[in-house]
Amino acid sequence: MKGFLQATFSGPASASALQERYGDRYRWLLLLSVLAGTIASLIPSTSVNVAIPAMSAYFELGQARAQWITSGFMVASTVSMLTTPWLLTRFGYRATYVGAVLLLMVGATIGGFAQNFPMVLVSRVAEGIAAGIIQPIPAVIILHAFKPHEQGRAGGLFGMGVVLAPAIAPALGGVLTDLMGWRSTFFMVVPVTLLSLWLGLKLVPHSSPGGATVGENTSGLDWIGLTLGAGGTLSLLNGMAQLHHEPRGPALLLLALAVALLVGFVFWQKIMLDRGRKPLMDLRLFRCRPFVMGCIVSAVYGTAMFGSTYLLPLFMQMGIGLSASYAGNLLLPAGIVLAMTFPVVGRLADRQPTHWLVSIGLGLLALSFALMIFVGSSTALWLLAAFIVVGRVGLGFILPSLNLGAMRPLDKSLIAQGSSTISFIRMLGGAAGVSLFGIVLQWRMEVHEADVALGTKAAHLIAFHECFALLTALCLVAMAAATQLRSPHPPSTKTD
Repeated sequence: MKGFLQATFSGPASASALQERYGDRYRWLLLLSVLAGTIASLIPSTSVNVAIPAMSAYFELGQARAQWITSGFMVASTVSMLTTPWLLTRFGYRATYVGAVLLLMVGATIGGFAQNFPMVLVSRVAEGIAAGIIQPIPAVIILHAFKPHEQGRAGGLFGMGVVLAPAIAPALGGVLTDLMGWRSTFFMVVPVTLLSLWLGLKLVPHSSPGGATVGENTSGLDWIGLTLGAGGTLSLLNGMAQLHHEPRGPALLLLALAVALLVGFVFWQKIMLDRGRKPLMDLRLFRCRPFVMGCIVSAVYGTAMFGSTYLLPLFMQMGIGLSASYAGNLLLPAGIVLAMTFPVVGRLADRQPTHWLVSIGLGLLALSFALMIFVGSSTALWLLAAFIVVGRVGLGFILPSLNLGAMRPLDKSLIAQGSSTISFIRMLGGAAGVSLFGIVLQWRMEVHEADVALGTKAAHLIAFHECFALLTALCLVAMAAATQLRSPHPPSTKTD
């Protein structure tokens, strides 16, 4: 067994040997292999959500317990992102990537066969941990394996594949749930993980980022920092969820605890750095102004993106009275346009300053939200679809450019840390954004429903419009930070 594990995770596949075997196309094959794993990690984040009503009925769950099917995954994935740099240095690309994909497959299998709700939660946490480890890896590979003038194109093509997974997975999950039951939504990720394992063992090198020797980092994982980060994230998300209910005292206590734990996490990371040990989040990252601005944009962007993803379907159904099928069909063209935008913007990112591309994207996103303020029940559906498309084009400008603008100026030794940190901040902003806009929407609905002069439908419509106004303001704030994403830009060089 020991020999098998060594052959699987170590093997002879050094980066130089793979480069010699596959030639100049190797970096694109490597990108394809990690794309498969990232798609596999994204499928559970959306496919299982459509099966929550069926699982709630099967296990006789209330709303408070059922929400942990989603929250458990989000907390685990958000926190585990911080461990990726340590894992890559300690075990190398191959062992980290293949191990995470195996954990994802095991987690999905446990969920599919679960006979009680605690086993479902174990499954979701395992899937979340695996997803969090996998998702920062592609940005590290793109910045290490690709030449500067190719990084935008690589990020664009990668993003196009990634965005299709959450677009298709809910629809496929819904069909499988209707035909085969909720367990099928767990098993649907298994074929993709098998493909990811095959590609990973064939193409992912054993080395650590930058060609460093595997095992070079002999220090142990920062368990104290991980505990503080996990506790802070869990308290934040649970506190935000509790704000929906009366009394608000427990929610405020949880939010205060979240602040205390996250502040403690930052101080502990400083102590680790001062002692010459490897922290989960290297605070030297924040000496780089473009990276700091990138983190601010990522936090606001995550809040706006996840918040709008939550609001738009509700707005179309509760605000303007469309059916669920109409709402789904109106979102489909935007998803297709977003996927088509990625490779185009990726090429632009190789030639144009990233701060301009990110600013343009945020401007389009703000414009989309501002236009939604004027949408009512009499608005033509094609116009509503067009407004949504404008916002998705904006997302297409932001996603391939943001990581490049934030991380290009970093020292090569900090790229893995930078990727995990910016991913952690984006996910934390996104998780908080869903709760934030749920709270704001509920609050504004209650305020307007108290006005007897307004009907229920009109009260809901006004509440949604106010939420879209808040989203517009958030995007404008992020634009101010995006203008500071000025980093060394590669010369316009003809690509292969």
